[in-house]
Amino acid sequence: MGLWGRALDAAGISDPTLRDDYARQRKLVARYRRSSYLAARLLLPRPLLPHLITATAFMHHTDTLLDSGPEAGRAVAYAQWEKEVREGLAAGASDHPAVRPLLHTASAHPHFRARVEDFLAAAATELEFTGFATEADYQRYLDQYALPAFMLIAGLIAGEDPPAGYREACRTYIDGSQRLDFANDLSEDLADGRLNLVRSTLDTHGVTRADLENARDTTGTRSLLEHLLGQARQTLAASRHLVDLAPPEGRPLFRAMIEIEDLTATAAATKGPALLRAPARPPAPATARVLLRERRGRFHLS
Repeated sequence: MGLWGRALDAAGISDPTLRDDYARQRKLVARYRRSSYLAARLLLPRPLLPHLITATAFMHHTDTLLDSGPEAGRAVAYAQWEKEVREGLAAGASDHPAVRPLLHTASAHPHFRARVEDFLAAAATELEFTGFATEADYQRYLDQYALPAFMLIAGLIAGEDPPAGYREACRTYIDGSQRLDFANDLSEDLADGRLNLVRSTLDTHGVTRADLENARDTTGTRSLLEHLLGQARQTLAASRHLVDLAPPEGRPLFRAMIEIEDLTATAAATKGPALLRAPARPPAPATARVLLRERRGRFHLS
């Protein structure tokens, strides 16, 4: 039996149908963000791994419905999904293969249910997204959508009684991570018709949307990217105290997540204006070193 099967056993997931449901969620997460999946697989305690995977899959599936596909159909698609989830939560059962593991995780970790409901309530923010005119608009988006999304995962790791300052530390981390994503994924977001940068920041650097869409290498685009990536790295550095606030079993994962984000930011800065054509990826050898170091440290602590 492989690591995944042992993780399902450790989590007490024995029903064959439910094991298949969790396996589908695992495959989704592995495709979506490979480095994050490998970090969770290597660094989380086995009993928690399937639950974090299904929380991540739920977040990703919901986010995809909210910002992908024809704009006119997004609200309808999301409304159907929300109905499936809420009816499942109310009844404690569902025929939907993506909802069943979510309900089981909510049963195993009762505090998780409130995180799911918070995230569902936040969905309108993403549906109504038209960009950020000012930094204040971005900060509201962070509080109303990005943080509830991240708390699906961070709440599972912290358990029922997180320490004082934990949510604020999570906010700092997701601020840095979101800033990095918005800068690094510019080419992909623009191809989907979204500009996730603050328009007043573009104005400050004398950059237009057309400059970004056409990947123009100008003094303005260079200074803009340098500014955005500098902000992201500074905020991620400020989030390192999240590691100390997390329970011991969650610290290796959080430490690895922050370091891999920093590696990604460095790779993005190295690409410079080429970032307007394709995202940067963290170097595989450096990423592997981070994961192996944290893996060794995890076993040393246990």
